[in-house]
Amino acid sequence: MIIQNTDHLISLAKYIDHTLLRPEASEAEVLKVCDEALTHAFRTICVEAKWIPLVAIKLKGSEVLPITVISFPHGNDTTEKKYQDTLASVQAGAKEIDVVLNRQLLAKTDYAAVWNDLHQVVIAAGNIPVKVILETSELSDSEKKIACALVKAAGAKFVKTSTGFSKSGATEDDIRLMRQIVGPEFGVKASGGIRSYEDAIKMVRAGATRLGTSASVAIVQKEASVAGAY
Repeated sequence: MIIQNTDHLISLAKYIDHTLLRPEASEAEVLKVCDEALTHAFRTICVEAKWIPLVAIKLKGSEVLPITVISFPHGNDTTEKKYQDTLASVQAGAKEIDVVLNRQLLAKTDYAAVWNDLHQVVIAAGNIPVKVILETSELSDSEKKIACALVKAAGAKFVKTSTGFSKSGATEDDIRLMRQIVGPEFGVKASGGIRSYEDAIKMVRAGATRLGTSASVAIVQKEASVAGAY
């Protein structure tokens, strides 16, 4: 099913960051998700940084981008470590960076430190887009709003709901709230708990412009079957 996204039509596959972030994932599993992404033309593959050189080679010449996570899943690494890890990931071939917000700094209302923490990652990434993972299930609505404003001010390109390693993932209410704060042009990524075609459609309709999921194949297969019914 081709769905309406503002003023143009797009398949769900182009929303999807096909994700494999289990620490115990094997090389064979990483290569498998590469093959799946190439087959279904997903937007990206999101893997741990150690796999980026392998994935970058596998995806070379395709439109599928290799992307990775920084300070995942806790967000509490020092700013310097986040900076250096981002530099290394970009040099290894990462084309987008998903970094976890330092919620401890946010809870202390040390907003200058939160901004600097994120801005240093943006600097290290250069022209590579940065997404910031808020872990929305751990924040109040007020903290979500403040975090979204700081993400924009720091120069990142997306706000993202969740790591998928906390107590819950993306919700429609959180996507709507984030979209309200960042405005219509900024990226909003829904991730965590998106396991079905129906979940994906709900998130896009709520305002998501990117979807992080490991259930990507099942989602696009269901999309194809729905489209075939019309």
